[in-house]
Amino acid sequence: MRILLVEDEKRMAQALCEILRLEKYKVDHYVNGLDGLAALESNIYDIAILDVMLPKINGFEITKKARSNGIATPILLLTAKAELDDKVNGLDCGADDYLTKPFMTKELLARLRALDRRTLGTADNVLSFGDITLDTSTLTLSCTTNGQSVRLSEKEYHILEYLIANSGQILTREQFEVKIWGFESDAEYNNVEVYMSFTRKKLCFVEAKTEIKAVRGIGYELRFDNV
Repeated sequence: MRILLVEDEKRMAQALCEILRLEKYKVDHYVNGLDGLAALESNIYDIAILDVMLPKINGFEITKKARSNGIATPILLLTAKAELDDKVNGLDCGADDYLTKPFMTKELLARLRALDRRTLGTADNVLSFGDITLDTSTLTLSCTTNGQSVRLSEKEYHILEYLIANSGQILTREQFEVKIWGFESDAEYNNVEVYMSFTRKKLCFVEAKTEIKAVRGIGYELRFDNV
């Protein structure tokens, strides 16, 4: 899962980045509202964590602008403000959840898991598409028609997770690069094609009818042919 963190308080940001990375989340951190909004509107993040009091534009404004531009990424607002009106304002702007500082690490992580489940429509750590399931806790791919299963590598898992979360859409190679390797990655040009090939082999191994199809000149999409 890739998380956007927009927090200008240096020590808080460092602590949050460390906590999230220890939990195996990928984190991109920005310190002002304008950069945070631009990153959020790239639409590559699974969840955004926004501080309310930010330089340039605040978390409320980021949320409002992102929603008006069609960005549906779940947003968790962080703030030292505990007043009811501030919470209501944040939710009315389009935020999905609101956490008041100071907070316990366990509560933050629980809120993130809940937002992730809500977005993917799963409550049991399993994602589904066509005749496959993906266990998000063990990185295991299974075929529902024959019971075959195989463990995925981290990159293979993220490729399938991204495709399932965006089923019905064609995703470009550039979207996979940024989503899985990150904005600042020096990953080689053909990494997406290499790992896409590995992932297809895993689908073949479990004898799934679900396939990753290349759309010439555009990208990739997940398809299921039940014929």
